[in-house]
Amino acid sequence: MKPYEPRKVEEKWQRVWEERGLFKTKGKGKKVYVLEMFPYPSGRIHMGHVRNYTIGDAVARFLRMRGYDVLHPMGWDAFGLPAENAAIKHGVHPAKWTEENINQMRKQLRMMGFSYDWDREIATSYPEYYRWNQWIFLKMYEKGIAYRRKALVNWCPHDETVLANEQVIDGKCWRCGTSVVQKEVTSWFLRITDYADRLLEDLKDLEGKWPERVITQQRNWIGRSEGAIIRFPVGDTSIEVFTTRPDTIFGATFMVLAPEHPLTEELAVKGGKLKEFQEFLKRVRRRSTRERAIKEEKEGVFLGVYAKNPASGREIPVWTADYVLYEYGTGAIMAVPAHDQRDWEFAKRYGLEIIPVVLPEEGDWDFSKGAYEGKGRLINSGNFDGMDSERAKKEITEWLKEKGYGDFKVSYRLRDWNISRQRYWGTPIPIVYCERCGTVPVPEDQLPIKLPTDVEFTGKGNPLATSEEFVRTSCPKCGGPARRETDTMDTFFDSSWYFLRFCDPKNGRKPFSEEEAERWMPVDIYIGGIEHAVLHLLYARFFQKFLKDIGLVKNKEPFSRLITQGMVLKRWVSVGKLLEFLGLSEEDDVEDLIKKMKEVA
Repeated sequence: MKPYEPRKVEEKWQRVWEERGLFKTKGKGKKVYVLEMFPYPSGRIHMGHVRNYTIGDAVARFLRMRGYDVLHPMGWDAFGLPAENAAIKHGVHPAKWTEENINQMRKQLRMMGFSYDWDREIATSYPEYYRWNQWIFLKMYEKGIAYRRKALVNWCPHDETVLANEQVIDGKCWRCGTSVVQKEVTSWFLRITDYADRLLEDLKDLEGKWPERVITQQRNWIGRSEGAIIRFPVGDTSIEVFTTRPDTIFGATFMVLAPEHPLTEELAVKGGKLKEFQEFLKRVRRRSTRERAIKEEKEGVFLGVYAKNPASGREIPVWTADYVLYEYGTGAIMAVPAHDQRDWEFAKRYGLEIIPVVLPEEGDWDFSKGAYEGKGRLINSGNFDGMDSERAKKEITEWLKEKGYGDFKVSYRLRDWNISRQRYWGTPIPIVYCERCGTVPVPEDQLPIKLPTDVEFTGKGNPLATSEEFVRTSCPKCGGPARRETDTMDTFFDSSWYFLRFCDPKNGRKPFSEEEAERWMPVDIYIGGIEHAVLHLLYARFFQKFLKDIGLVKNKEPFSRLITQGMVLKRWVSVGKLLEFLGLSEEDDVEDLIKKMKEVA
């Protein structure tokens, strides 16, 4: 063919491939499961998709030619906020918008000639998929992994919805510009913290198979810390803190509670500082936790009460401050300004006492210029003076334990996963609320709880709550009137087990059969972005371990090998700039250009 016409050639052979079923799994022979992270159906594939899927396709084709039975599927991570925003902006239903995008992107992927087994295609927004989201949720609820409690969230008063940290820009809603506040909202959580030790321990099995950066990020995110839990008496109550530096307790000169800590308001009342605290709380709630964590200038309010330092016996003032977050540790700290830089900055601003209790082994330290956060020998620490700080951690904790003020404790940075979203386009949570029976799980034989169609997309509040047909129901226990949960699940729930559904995508009796999971799992080669290191990849590992606990899978890890393909960046360069860089001019011919580019390469 002269000239070469790729469209004609590609269409012909892609048709032949499909007619012959060349890319379908055979179900026999040595298996290899090759998977790329499935896309959100935004409407068009981009170069990031092409880079990712080309890597997987090259591997899958090579292994097929080597005689392996290759599972290489494709599907759609189809729930999410963009579809709902499209409904608000363009007046099109999220299901229609999503389906049109899926059709367009499927067509594009087929044109690329990727060797997918399209018979296994799934979309997380289809009831035959999200039915099993609901089933897994119910199993988690049965085991006590799924639970409901109040939580502080970023809240837009105008749009009446929760915002992720990434959707808060300079303290304002990314969509309408309204100042964001912190608000307590009752939400559903998953106890991923119950799996913290296993998630951490099993990373050892992935060393050398996953990028070290991903493993390091997960270790840091889980954040296992060995330390002590210490109680500081305050009148007829006490404040508990977790610290990895019990060796510095003699240097604790004040305490700080997070503004959201349950004791903070109570202590402010006792100390006669309620008005000051409430004004401070209003200011704090205008900022997201992320902004508070990175804010340089720390702000706080004295609560008017004093705690007893159980080591020194001294009365120390109790404060609340924006740099202490309720989500971390116990939501309260013993402030040791001589040995923690954040405490040092706060103490300097408010004129609080700084008492050094650890000095470097060699040399001295100027505490007027900053905190010393390293190891050393103890000073100003009573009977522990002169002791090595590492040894003192154990000795002081033992001493406090004997006195009834503390004990050894392991803590984690990892927090339970809030899966509640006040949105329509997600999996409905299969729970009803009955005045007589309370919180009642929907029976499995009533699944799926489908999304209703009679909803209003106004951009304010939760669209699901506008559907009387959906909200009003009967209690599965007593048959009396009840109302459905109107929160939907975080879309990361959908993607935390989709790789297992690919093993058995047409199963209508269970999420997948144990036999098919045993045949194909784990995924041998998984390809996707490193930006998912502590989101999707961590959640998928958590789900795999839970499903193993209930007997559905045998592997403790879902992905044997991980490839993070890197980002595709765009940068426009004019022809003139390119020629200048290469030392050429517009008079030079193409051969000169090619030669020069080869030299540069």
